[in-house]
Amino acid sequence: MTALSSGERAQVSLPNDTQILITRHLQAPPDVVYRAYTTPELVSRWWIGQRGQMTLCQIDLRVGGQWRYVMTANGGFEVAFHGTFRELIPDERIVSTEVFEAVPDGEAVSTVTFAPARGGTDLSILVQHTSQFLRDMHINSGMEDGLQEAMDLLDEITASGDL
Repeated sequence: MTALSSGERAQVSLPNDTQILITRHLQAPPDVVYRAYTTPELVSRWWIGQRGQMTLCQIDLRVGGQWRYVMTANGGFEVAFHGTFRELIPDERIVSTEVFEAVPDGEAVSTVTFAPARGGTDLSILVQHTSQFLRDMHINSGMEDGLQEAMDLLDEITASGDL
């Protein structure tokens, strides 16, 4: 049985002209959330939200290792992202590049932190783009709705203990 989401929403803010900051409290402890964030079988269960079907989830979890996620969106088109891990501190921090393959020159750097808080995890995702244009393209892509769905699923999966 899957536990219900905490009901919290991810908060999205723009700290400066090239950054997006996403924060969300999750019910599970950092080690569980980190595992759900770094295990392909688990990422496939939450990353796409309700937006389609995950068709590929590859994670080579080491500094210098590559990751790639591909989904078929509900509209029938393919969406793909890839990147390289720059820093990994288990249960605490992941720094990686992120490229939306439809915009191959738009590489961003994503820093994800998993902080223990209130019996669970305060998840923080800081996305650093190379320009305001790319940051705004990301924000205007409709990413926030899919993000909210993905965070709700991540909260449900990790809180359920069904990993």
